[in-house]
Amino acid sequence: MTQSTKDLDDLIDLMAKLPGLGPRSARRAVLQMVKKRALLMKPLAQTLSTVAETVRECLTCGNVGTSDTCDICKSPKRNTTELCVVEDVSDLWAMERAGVFKGRYHVLGGTLSALDAVGPDELRIPQLLRRVAEDDVQEVILALNATMDGQTTAHYIADQLAGVRVTSLAQGVPIGGELDYLDDGTITAAMKARKSL
Repeated sequence: MTQSTKDLDDLIDLMAKLPGLGPRSARRAVLQMVKKRALLMKPLAQTLSTVAETVRECLTCGNVGTSDTCDICKSPKRNTTELCVVEDVSDLWAMERAGVFKGRYHVLGGTLSALDAVGPDELRIPQLLRRVAEDDVQEVILALNATMDGQTTAHYIADQLAGVRVTSLAQGVPIGGELDYLDDGTITAAMKARKSL
């Protein structure tokens, strides 16, 4: 690395840390931005700066947006009696992309994992239990990834929720599958065929 390319190398290194981008893909992306500086690089830099200043986590559900309460939680058109529990914001976005769920969400921020010392208090499980108890939630849909940790988390949550209908996604979600990688049709089929735990 020479001094004349240090800034570019630093940008490539940062880009390579993003999911789906390795060093070669990051290098290609940076070169494309340099070639189209006015069209890509300057607007991207400005938008990144704006997002870094304004983005925040929704205090109710854990989604991300530019206010303390996200648009989904604010919307009077959403069904307040159904609460869909997801592992991460990317899973919430995948469900929204499919357009099959019209209720509200709760983002856990991960799954229970004894190996990684992740217990209920490290996740947003206490907030979930509080929301269900305080709001008029009649069904909790556990849309967790079909992994061992996801299933362990689903069973733990189901055991904690008494007097509320608890369902999970059914057909279409393969074992080991992650919602963010599924197509909209698969998510739709899984949501429509959910089952009680």
